[in-house]
Order: sequence, then C-alpha cells, then structure tokens
Amino acid sequence: MVPPLITVRDLHHTYRSGTGSDTPALQGLDLDIYPGECLAIIGGNGSGKSTLAKHLNGLLVPTSGEVRVDGIDTRDPEAVWQVRQRVGMVFENPDNQIVAAVVEEDVAFGCENLGLPPAEIRDRVDRSLRAVGLESVRRHQPHQLSGGQKQRVAIAGVLAMRPRCLVLDEATSMLDPEGQREVLGTALRLSRQEGLALVLITHWMEEAAQADRVLVLAQGRIVLQGSPAEIFSRGSALARLHLEPPEAATLAGELAAAGLPVPPGVITIDQLVEILAPPP
Repeated sequence: MVPPLITVRDLHHTYRSGTGSDTPALQGLDLDIYPGECLAIIGGNGSGKSTLAKHLNGLLVPTSGEVRVDGIDTRDPEAVWQVRQRVGMVFENPDNQIVAAVVEEDVAFGCENLGLPPAEIRDRVDRSLRAVGLESVRRHQPHQLSGGQKQRVAIAGVLAMRPRCLVLDEATSMLDPEGQREVLGTALRLSRQEGLALVLITHWMEEAAQADRVLVLAQGRIVLQGSPAEIFSRGSALARLHLEPPEAATLAGELAAAGLPVPPGVITIDQLVEILAPPP
C-alpha cells in the first residue's frame, strides 16, 4: 500500500490569549492523507476546519502531538519551506492572494523566491498556466479576471512550486456558481491526473460529495469519517451537527420513498440522472 503523504497524530491546538481564556481548537486528531486522494473536511463554524488546514503546511504548529509531511516534522523551524513546497494552500479571497500586476508574474512569484534559474521559472509558469487553462490570459492584469480565474491563478502559483498536496481552504466560498465549478473542476482534474493529494475545506456539501473521502469535525474532534455515500446517508447524525446532506442526496431519498428505483448512496445530480434518465 502507498504510504501516506501527511500523517497527523494526537494533534492538539489551543489558541492562547493574554487574558487566560485559552481556546482549544483541535483535540486529539489522528489522520492520514494519501497521494492522489481527494479528502473533504466539513463541519460547522468553529469546528476546527481551517485550523487543521493551517497545520498541514506549517502555518500553525501543534500545541501537542505532531504533523509530518513526507516524513518532515512541521515543528522543525528549519524545515518550514520544505513543508510549504510540498503542501500549497489557496484561501478564501482571491484578491488577497494576488501579489503582481500581471498574471504570469504572479504565478512566477513563488519560484523567484526560491531562487530558481529564469529558464526553470519560465518552464514552470508555462506548465502551470496550461494545467489550469489560463494560457490565453497570461499577460492580463489580475483585476481583469473573474473570481474563478483569479483562484485558478492562485492554484497555478502553487503548482509552479511543484507541491505534492493542494489545500483549498474555503477557496470557492466567495465565487459565483460558475466560478465554483471552474475552481473545483480544475482541482479535481489535477488531483486525478497529476497524483496530487487534494484537501477541500468546505461548507458546500455538493463539493464534498465529489471527494474520495469525507471527514466531519465538531468541536475540534473527528466525529465521522468515510466515503461521501457513507457520510451523506447518515442524515440524522448530520442534522445533530447542524449539517445537511447535498440537495441531490435529499432528493434521492424522497424519490426512493415515493417508489422510484433510486438505490441508497446516490448523492449527486449526475448519479440521479444516470439512474432516472439513462442514455439510450
């Protein structure tokens, strides 16, 4: 079996305050993330999703426990850039991630900070823009782009660093539906074609339904874990956590209850269409 790329063991994180009212955000997490898999992490506000995301590339270090990326301990201050080269992150607001006035210069920014030779940087920029389908806008100014395109620029900048894992921390939450489809589709394609581990921190259940595995957090603990079909079939458990299954899963259950031939485990519109309106 392929070994995990990221291992999380007994991870605790507490936010310290100067007033003595410390806030525990993560409480004893154990987790393995494998190359080429798509893991969705869901949970209510304050469940610890974004805190966990920041541990995966060393933006935060454990209060106790450990996180290892490709065997590297994220607590080692001398290894922080090795960790961040392996795990790239894209955050919620695309405008906060743009640092250059031209798209291709923005994609090159991380590589330039690594001190790579100019020819290597040009090759990486070309490959990354091609991977996210933005070759035609390479000389555009970022403000000319849509929100979805801006997030794809951010992904291209991460790809240019040659990571082994891509973390999208609510990266589609500020986008319109078309932008959401652009960004998620690009990320899923890269994961499956390039073998990247993909971690989706999301509150959109329709996005989580497209993952290989879903992890549910509540109060800093893992409370559910399994395939999307397994997780989203547990409606009562999700309801107790104030989470709702994808609309397609709810509709599938209602259609099955009405006597239509919809089997358990249907959680996406594509699956429903395939069952109810198969091609001739």
